[in-house]
Amino acid sequence: MALRSARDVVSRIFYQRCFYLFVALLVLLSVVPFLPSSMNGRIILNWVNAFLVVATVATVGRSIFSFLVALLLATASLLFQWMGLHVGSHTWQAWSWILGALLYATTAYYLVRYVFDPTVMSTDKLFGAAAAFLVLGVMWAFLYEIVGHYVPGSFLVEGKPGSLDYLQAVYLSISVLTSNGFGDISPLGQQARGLASIEQVVGALFLAVLIARLASDYPRGRAKGGGVK
Repeated sequence: MALRSARDVVSRIFYQRCFYLFVALLVLLSVVPFLPSSMNGRIILNWVNAFLVVATVATVGRSIFSFLVALLLATASLLFQWMGLHVGSHTWQAWSWILGALLYATTAYYLVRYVFDPTVMSTDKLFGAAAAFLVLGVMWAFLYEIVGHYVPGSFLVEGKPGSLDYLQAVYLSISVLTSNGFGDISPLGQQARGLASIEQVVGALFLAVLIARLASDYPRGRAKGGGVK
């Protein structure tokens, strides 16, 4: 079956699936903010985003169904993104953001289910937990862009009401997720404030539950001789 063969090829390339996704997310968050606001900057951003999407599909695709769902969402999101940039249509870009949010929501679901599976915590699961936390930040960045598109003036950007570009949305999302906001960018409208409040709660709960998961697994590792020698 062609779909199964494609999934197996991607799995072999991205053997440490969660690790590659974690690295792709780190590249997005650490390199992209320094890109210039030019055509070359957009091209680099698109390539980084494309690699992130491929790593996302590889990570989620642990079954034929999840691989198909992630592949369809990723393909449609990238297609609308390229069409929006080529035509200059904000409508196409908005659809790209919607599909991107769905893709990363699906990714977060499968990662959380994988990380909190009642088996001994492995290195891949640790990378999966870190990747899931960052995926939540990327997903909320798309949600902020969607709100900014459909409800203009939802954010206060350097003292002025307006909308966010992708880099600003990522910056705001990570600030809110880590409870470091709000600074030069803050939610202004009711919808934006609601999203920010939910993201803060989700970020805090995720870390609390993850710590509890690690703590519950520690005695099991000690009982099996997994303690530090």
